[in-house]
Amino acid sequence: MRSGSRLGWPVELEDPPVGLRPLRYRDSRAWAEIRTRNAEWLRRWEATPPPSSASPPMSFRQMVRMYSAQGRADEALSWAVTYEGRLAGQLGVSNIVWGSARMGTVGYWVDGALAGRGITPTALALTVDYCFFTVGLHRLEVNIRPENQASLRVVEKLGFRDEGIRERLLHIDGDWRDHRSFALTSEDVPDGLLTRWHESKRLT
Repeated sequence: MRSGSRLGWPVELEDPPVGLRPLRYRDSRAWAEIRTRNAEWLRRWEATPPPSSASPPMSFRQMVRMYSAQGRADEALSWAVTYEGRLAGQLGVSNIVWGSARMGTVGYWVDGALAGRGITPTALALTVDYCFFTVGLHRLEVNIRPENQASLRVVEKLGFRDEGIRERLLHIDGDWRDHRSFALTSEDVPDGLLTRWHESKRLT
């Protein structure tokens, strides 16, 4: 862990063949190709700036620099998700609050061409364990649109607690959208979420 850093950025995590690492400049071409192929799907789920606050889009290099700066400032964790060493998506922990709350919000996307391989639940379990047992966060939330069945299955597989609907929580695809809020606290997974995820796969 970097001296003086709460988040320990930069950090890499893995449970082969799934890995989490910082996004790199050389990921630009692969990232653009994946995003283009998945554009219609992602448009339905990704947060967007309201029209009144829209700003010019960042370049890929600017985005990588922003993620690095946020990590080093202990504000957010932003990883590239990899599968068999290749870029497969992204996962981030944002809205990190320290002090008495020690919580954050997790968001993610993975290439639809790789669906069904357990990539997202594995990446999320790695993240939860790192945030709880290395960083010292206490609570992590995942907010999901009720229509996003694929993402709902991810949190169901991992045993996240359904805390109900949060009305008009995020601006997505031209309007303010309701989300179902799911959460875990460190007490929910005393032996780690990755261990629980692997055990659940053995039982199915």
